[in-house]
Amino acid sequence: MQRGSFQWMKSLNKSIILNKIRTSGSISRADIAKETSLTPPTVGSIVKELIEQGIVKESTQGISQGGRKPTMLVINNEEFFVIGMDAGPKTVDFLFTDLAGEKKSEFSIELEKELSNEAFLSVLIDGVEQMLQAVSQPKEKIIGIGVAMHGVVDVENGIGKYAPNLHLENIPIKRVLEDRFDLTVKVENDARAMALGESWFGGWEPTRSMVTVNIGRGIGAGIVLDGTLLHGEYDIAGEIGHMTLDLHGRLCECGSTGCFQTFASGPSIEQRVKEALVNGEKSRILELVDRNLDKITGELVYKAASEGDAFALQIWNEVGTYVGVGLTNLIHIVNPSRIVLGGGVANAKPFLMDAIHTAISERGLTNEVKQTKVEFSKLGKEAAALGAIALLLVELFQLK
Repeated sequence: MQRGSFQWMKSLNKSIILNKIRTSGSISRADIAKETSLTPPTVGSIVKELIEQGIVKESTQGISQGGRKPTMLVINNEEFFVIGMDAGPKTVDFLFTDLAGEKKSEFSIELEKELSNEAFLSVLIDGVEQMLQAVSQPKEKIIGIGVAMHGVVDVENGIGKYAPNLHLENIPIKRVLEDRFDLTVKVENDARAMALGESWFGGWEPTRSMVTVNIGRGIGAGIVLDGTLLHGEYDIAGEIGHMTLDLHGRLCECGSTGCFQTFASGPSIEQRVKEALVNGEKSRILELVDRNLDKITGELVYKAASEGDAFALQIWNEVGTYVGVGLTNLIHIVNPSRIVLGGGVANAKPFLMDAIHTAISERGLTNEVKQTKVEFSKLGKEAAALGAIALLLVELFQLK
């Protein structure tokens, strides 16, 4: 769907009606008018256009209130599609779904270790072109492209301002993709996109506030308040990985010391395990890597813990404690109804939960805070890519 068509679909009254149909599951024209305060002629005219456009369709007849049975309206989820991608730091994962988030196609492209902005953008372009060829859908059926980008993002302009693990700055993602494909493009930080994905597609009970924390090579958070993703004044809301836990701690890649992610990210776990083994710590991990410390990964530390290795269990308990401390700080600032954990480190859930809950219960300011729900992602590694999909759906269905 070309950019002009997308803008046509998201005018104010159309968005009101689309969102009412989406959230209702099915609804009659009369009830839309009644519940939105739009006049019946306005509703009828806009619904007619939306049906002609194909995004809304008539469904079964509803229950009669004394006259004719009303015809119900539903979103035609399978008529339109979105391309989403989770970009960096090691791969770009591409996803193609309908408006309900049902997956139609997916694949990944590995990123080279040394990249220029141009080379990175070429990967995104090549991936979109491959996806368009694979799904064989006409462009007018595609709402747009969503990009969940590693690092700091200028959301308004769709620029990757700083991608530390890729060593890239000022990547004009939105401009380049829109110029190439003439589709609407939305770009968001990957942790915030993950929060949006969980909020839209995770199947969680409705809450006024939810925070999603992505713990992988780095640590980032997405904060959803009353259905709106929080960005902050300069688009760095949620960068909790650089919250200081120890003024005299390890040097972080950001240049500061003692950041949260120097205690609980994947690379920090691997570094601590290597140092302990070099200093004579006894562990099953040494056997798993054939005494080659360069082979140590979080997955192997998890495997050793699963086999009952005392040192690996201690490592995960420490990580869980640090995560709990970081989450307690976050709870005291945002006070969310729910926190959802995702990312590679969160896969160690069996060895993290007790320590996380203990840290929160020991440090939480009130009894209510101590009972804040901490749960694990239902979407797994696809959360950020689905969040990228949701970027377009938010624009289409929700009022701004």
